[in-house]
Amino acid sequence: MGQRVVITGIGIYSCLGANLEEVTKSLYAGKSGIVFDQIRKDFGFRSALTGMVPEPDLKSFLSRRQRVGMHQPAIYAYMATKEALEYAGLDIDFLEKTETGIIYGNDSTAASVVEAIDKAKEKHDTMLIGSGAIFQNMNSTVNMNLSTIFKLKGINFTLSAACASGSHSIGMGYLMISQGLQDRVICGGAQEINAASMAAFDGLGTFSVRESEPARASRPFDRDRDGLIPSGGAATVILESYETAMERGAPILGELIGYGFSSNGDHISNPSIDGQKRSLQMALKQAGIAREEVDYINAHATSTPVGDGSEARAIFDVFGEKVPVSSTKSMTGHECWMAGASEIVYSLLMMQNSFIAPNINFENPDEDSARINIISETKEQKIDCFLSNSFGFGGTNSTLIIKKV
Repeated sequence: MGQRVVITGIGIYSCLGANLEEVTKSLYAGKSGIVFDQIRKDFGFRSALTGMVPEPDLKSFLSRRQRVGMHQPAIYAYMATKEALEYAGLDIDFLEKTETGIIYGNDSTAASVVEAIDKAKEKHDTMLIGSGAIFQNMNSTVNMNLSTIFKLKGINFTLSAACASGSHSIGMGYLMISQGLQDRVICGGAQEINAASMAAFDGLGTFSVRESEPARASRPFDRDRDGLIPSGGAATVILESYETAMERGAPILGELIGYGFSSNGDHISNPSIDGQKRSLQMALKQAGIAREEVDYINAHATSTPVGDGSEARAIFDVFGEKVPVSSTKSMTGHECWMAGASEIVYSLLMMQNSFIAPNINFENPDEDSARINIISETKEQKIDCFLSNSFGFGGTNSTLIIKKV
């Protein structure tokens, strides 16, 4: 038996709200964060829909020197991590004197790279790009900025695994602590929402074009879905060993009991039912629980016909037809690199407040979604154990199981 791993803090900055309180209200109300963005249409996007996440002003929190190396992913992640640390009762004095790690999910820093190159082209002098550009441009921008700002002394790296990045970051933090290599790890995921970050994705033709009704465009599991909507922000989850959390008198929101993972080893973008099932089964086996003990599944379902159908079949094959399922992406859109972390935060908020957030816009099931128990309206329900799925390009799959302590 390794160390038990618990969650002692969470923070969120998303299209559903700028903090935990705002996000909880949005989840309960089934409120969408999707908007029409004229900038994208002018840019040449096929779809101008996006989850809208305002960029916060950090001047009241950080010095200019601290801010100079930060672009959207790091800025969003700072807000989420600040809230999570406050929740966990951790301050910089404590962090500087202890060994706290950070493993954060991030898979792009597109806009900052574009801006740096554009400036070099304009000035014909790379010396005028600015000293902060290199720290904004690197994929490890979140880790390098947050580890410096919060004086972190433990493990420090970025996890890049497409749309499963945030989930795998939590899984890796779990493994570090369970093996006794760290007492505490800050985990999470960040996703920029600027046009530069989503242009190539839009070019695949997988985004919804239901532009006349943005709030109804994201329709996971619904027969009439026509594609996903990109979104972003950041979510942070503080993991600690049970022993150190108890010693600190820290709040314990839940215990991470299972981390399943797999690789499809097949098509670079198409999902695999077999790969998803192996991830689900591994998480259940590691957690040591029966499938009937899972009270809720937060599905990866992004609102694409192939992806949603595959997951619905995988869930049915492993869990049957009874377990309640919803996809919070119906409200948020697909938060990409942060989704695996944000959906843990969303599910923990449901667990704390005894409700299941609705899979909004689910009006007509298809052959696959009709087989599982999709919750289309807010449901009052006690949740003692939940499971969250995250799947990404390249066939990477991650499943996390968390229970109340």
